[in-house]
Amino acid sequence: MQPDQLRKNHMDILWHEYTDAGGENRPVTEASLTEKASIIGRVGIMLLSCGTGAWRVRSSMNTLAEVMGITCTADIGLMSIEYTCFDGEDGYTQALCLTNTGVNTSKLNRLEKFIRNFEKEGKHISGEQLHQLLDEIEKIHGLYSPVALGMAAALACGGFTFLLGGGPIEMLCAFIGAGVGNYVRCKLTKHHFTLFLCIVSSVSLACFTYAGFLKLAEILWGISVQHEAGYICAMLFIIPGFPFITSGIDLAKLDMRSGMERFAYAILVILVATMAAWIMALILHLQPVDFPKICLTSEEQVIFRLLASFCGVFGFSIMFNSPPGLAAVAAGIGAVANTLRLEFVDLTGMPPAVAAFIGALTAGILASLIKNRAGYPRISVTVPSIVIMVPGLYLYRGFYNLGMMSLSVSASWFASAMLIVMALPLGLIFARILTDRSFRYCT
Repeated sequence: MQPDQLRKNHMDILWHEYTDAGGENRPVTEASLTEKASIIGRVGIMLLSCGTGAWRVRSSMNTLAEVMGITCTADIGLMSIEYTCFDGEDGYTQALCLTNTGVNTSKLNRLEKFIRNFEKEGKHISGEQLHQLLDEIEKIHGLYSPVALGMAAALACGGFTFLLGGGPIEMLCAFIGAGVGNYVRCKLTKHHFTLFLCIVSSVSLACFTYAGFLKLAEILWGISVQHEAGYICAMLFIIPGFPFITSGIDLAKLDMRSGMERFAYAILVILVATMAAWIMALILHLQPVDFPKICLTSEEQVIFRLLASFCGVFGFSIMFNSPPGLAAVAAGIGAVANTLRLEFVDLTGMPPAVAAFIGALTAGILASLIKNRAGYPRISVTVPSIVIMVPGLYLYRGFYNLGMMSLSVSASWFASAMLIVMALPLGLIFARILTDRSFRYCT
């Protein structure tokens, strides 16, 4: 049975049916409560589909409601919104749900502009015209083909490999493995295959491709099998950095439902991915050993870390459907913040979690300084810039050792990973507190 022949589990909402009859030329501020609420709800669920946090979704819905002269309250999760609108006499309640979750910073950017222009322009046009504008924004799916997204993942994981200690051989094999793995994941996602199948297939193929190319290099050029350590890096494109980071931001604003659901989703992806990689490691006889040491001077190391961080963040930003300009801005911030983090660990012996907090804080402050000039939403710059700091290697080694029943070693890796995972959103949160007055207060 073809995907388009499958019966949908989530029915489509015909948004244009919520507009008032004969109200094509009447401003939305004079429309019925139902029509106003349909605009608010649709914008909210579209923002949620872009991967942004509950605080931003609620703030945007409130902005639209205030301009249209009504009150809105919303309960927001990872994939659903239940909201109620009041006009002083009547109330209107609706529940909306997504079919899947993901990240689309290009669509997020367009929605942010829609909301910013609503008070000046949007309130003077009809609900039908507003829905037509939202129809155009909703058509923004992927800016890139699966081949381009495969190349982006290859670039990101190649940079990631160097930052974790790998050399040219590990970087090349991880580049190829991640590219093939993410290409397959994008093709499966495009055909609406279920989450677990996409994760297991892409991770397994990435590990298999890495091992296959390393074996081929061993046969043809006598490359040492000690370079097998980089197979972990070939699967790091699957790490759900966006949900990890936004879950912490939501929890900081006491959006408990959204924060916990996002964190649970991220953990679910990690568990499925690491289990698939662990099984592949057993089949292919791979072990997460340490990387062979690379001899570089301090100056060379800083330069290469800057380049690798830039490439890694740029690749992840493209995977989040960012336009090249936005990806370059995030990559520049990420290169500075991540190199600073690594240098603190190396030069001062600072605990990795503390260095991660400083790196995320730096990224958040830099993003705030250039946000207005660049014209991009803050979250579409800050989150991609620190995704490369998410400790995917630690998480995998924790699960690998758990599977091998080395419980004390596993607990050590998991504890280190969780400290870093908690430190990253905290860094962004405090950067936001320092630079954004609206975020600083509990309103």
